[in-house]
Amino acid sequence: MSAPPAEDLLQQWESEQARLRQQVLEEDTEDWQGSPDFSGLERVGGVDLSFIKGDDVNACAQLVVLSYPDLQVLYEDSQMVTLTAPYIAGFLAFRETPFLLEALQRLKKNQPTLLPQVVFVDGNGLFHYREFGLACHLGVLSGLPCVGVAKNLLQVQGVNKSEEHQSQIAALQRGGDSFPLIGASGKVLGKALRSSDKSSKPVYVSVGHKISLDTAVRLTHACCRYRVPEPIRQADCRSREYLRIHFPAADT
Repeated sequence: MSAPPAEDLLQQWESEQARLRQQVLEEDTEDWQGSPDFSGLERVGGVDLSFIKGDDVNACAQLVVLSYPDLQVLYEDSQMVTLTAPYIAGFLAFRETPFLLEALQRLKKNQPTLLPQVVFVDGNGLFHYREFGLACHLGVLSGLPCVGVAKNLLQVQGVNKSEEHQSQIAALQRGGDSFPLIGASGKVLGKALRSSDKSSKPVYVSVGHKISLDTAVRLTHACCRYRVPEPIRQADCRSREYLRIHFPAADT
């Protein structure tokens, strides 16, 4: 008796994640990453998907490219897409990556001089059930350095919202302060970062591809005007605005 289609799909996806996981580079690969002020970094990207409320199939896939260090928008691409893959926890990338990758490919084809040198992803990288979240998936397939920045703690591999975790958050005194997220295996999977002096609630930073964790954390802080790094914040704001303009009757 054959396995149900859903089980077949999960096995296929797990196998694909394991294959691509072998290609992730967890160290700095670009000259600008080793510079104290990221000298040579001129363009930072951000991606996000926004859904119309009550619709988990039709979404606005958004790419923005900002100048660095002044964080002004140089390029934006808003595209309505129809997601076909089901949502299954731990496999978000199979729903979202194809459309985010297409946006990067359109930019590379049409305005290659604006291609970002690093991409911020609204989600996790190595801080994931199988150490291969959305930021890793997009990084490996695009070949670009990627950083995962999640707004909420993924309780995975022994990391959870324990009293110790809450006390570590309380100890983050100023923007730039961080502490490691250590899995049950002892491996550091990411870091909780107080990204702004104004926000005591941290974000969770993890490596996507072609960048070290320390550099990812430092760069995330450098790109924050508020709690969420500006490339992700702009992608989110612009995708939501696109939905408001094009679907005014819908409650977004």
